[in-house]
Amino acid sequence: MKTIIIGGGPAGMLAAYSASKNGDKVTILEKMNSLGKKLLITGKGRCNITSSLPMEEFISNVPGNGRFLYSCFQRFTNQDIIEILKQEGLEVKEERGHRVFPITDQAKDVLEALVRKLKKQEVQFGMNRKVEKILVEEGKAVGVQCLFHEKRETYLADKIILATGGKSYPITGSTGDGYELAKQLGHTITKLTPSLIPLTVNSISLTLCKQMQGLSLRNIAIQIKDVEKNKIIYEDFGEMLFTHWGVSGPVILSGSAHLLRYSKIQELLEKDKVKLLIDLKPALSEEKLEERILRDFEKEKNREFRNSLNELLPNKMIEPIIETSNIDRNKKVNSITKEERKRLVRLLKHFEITLRGFRPIEEAIVTSGGIATHEINPKTMESKLIQNLYFAGEIIDVDAYTGGFNLQIAYSTGFVAGGYQNENN
Repeated sequence: MKTIIIGGGPAGMLAAYSASKNGDKVTILEKMNSLGKKLLITGKGRCNITSSLPMEEFISNVPGNGRFLYSCFQRFTNQDIIEILKQEGLEVKEERGHRVFPITDQAKDVLEALVRKLKKQEVQFGMNRKVEKILVEEGKAVGVQCLFHEKRETYLADKIILATGGKSYPITGSTGDGYELAKQLGHTITKLTPSLIPLTVNSISLTLCKQMQGLSLRNIAIQIKDVEKNKIIYEDFGEMLFTHWGVSGPVILSGSAHLLRYSKIQELLEKDKVKLLIDLKPALSEEKLEERILRDFEKEKNREFRNSLNELLPNKMIEPIIETSNIDRNKKVNSITKEERKRLVRLLKHFEITLRGFRPIEEAIVTSGGIATHEINPKTMESKLIQNLYFAGEIIDVDAYTGGFNLQIAYSTGFVAGGYQNENN
C-alpha cells in the first residue's frame, strides 16, 4: 500500500514510522528543505520530548478537546517514544515538572534519531514540495498535487495523512496550509487562536517589565485573576520571564491556554481587569518573610533602603520593587516603619502586573483550533468525510499546556494515523 504524508514534523515522522512498520511504501512530502524545523526550536532548542506523568494524567493537561485523544494516548505512550529514541542510541533524562529531555540537551539529536529510524524503515523524503491539492475520487483520497521548483507533480496513493502543523512559528513551515487543504474537502476549521503564547501588559506595567527585561524568575508562584469577579482564572508554580512587551516563560505560557478559554476574556483585558499576581517568595509565609527582612535590615541598618535588597532580590528587580513600594529610596533602613515593612512584604508576595492581551499567533508555541474533532474518527484518525484521508498533530483542534504534552499529541496521533498495531495494543 502506498501512503503519502503531508508534513515532516513530529506528527508526520511518527505517522511515517507507523505506516512503514505496517509494510506500507511511505513518502513524506515536506515544503521546507529538511524535516522537523519546528522540533529543533522546542524547549529552547533542548526539546521537551514528553512528560513522565502516567498517560491517564495527560488528558487533564489538554484543555483543548483532551477526551478526543483517549484512544491515541493508549495506543502510543510517552514510554513508546522514549523507547524509539533509545533504540537509536539517545538516552533521556527527567527534569522539574516531569519534563523529559534528551540527555544531550540538544533538540537536533532527537530529530536525527527519528530521521535515522525512518531511513531504516526505507521511508522516502520529498523536500521542497508544497502540496496544493488533495485528489479525491468518489469520496476517497487517491493522491496529491504539489509544487516542486515551480513544476507541478502528482503523487498517487492509497492513503493520505495530513500533518502540516498549525499557524504558529511560520518560519518553520507552519503557515496554516493544511487548514486550507482540509477546508477544500469540506472539513470544518474551528476558530484559530494562539495558545501557549506570551502575554502583553498595560502601559503602566510595561514600564516595569521593560526595566526587568530578560530577567528570569525561578520557583515563583503565580495567580491570574479576574478582578471584576474576584476569581482566580489560573495558578501555577515554576519559571517566568520579563520581556520588552510583557511576560513569558512556562507558567505564563500555560496560563495563556487557560486565559483564551475564559469567558469574555478580551473585554476584561481591555478594561485592565485581569491581573498577574507573582509570589516572589512562595516558600515563606508573610510572617516568615517579614522575619527574613528584619534580619536583613538589621545587617543593613545604616544603609539606604535602595542598597538593602541585594540578598533578597535579583538586581534587575530591585528598582521596580523600590518604585512600587512607595518607600523613600534614600531612607535609612533603621528608620523604615513597621507599616512600610509590611507593605514591602505584601508587595513581595503579591507583585502585580496588569495583563492586556496576547502576542500574535505567529509567536505562539501551538495553535488552538483546527480541524473539528467530531469530523475525525478518534480510534483511527481517519476523516469521517473522505475515505483514506487521515489527520495528525497540531492541525487537529487539540492543544495542551507546556511540559511535553503537545509533542506527545503529535507522536500519538501520528502513530495512530499510520495504522500500525504495536505490541502494547
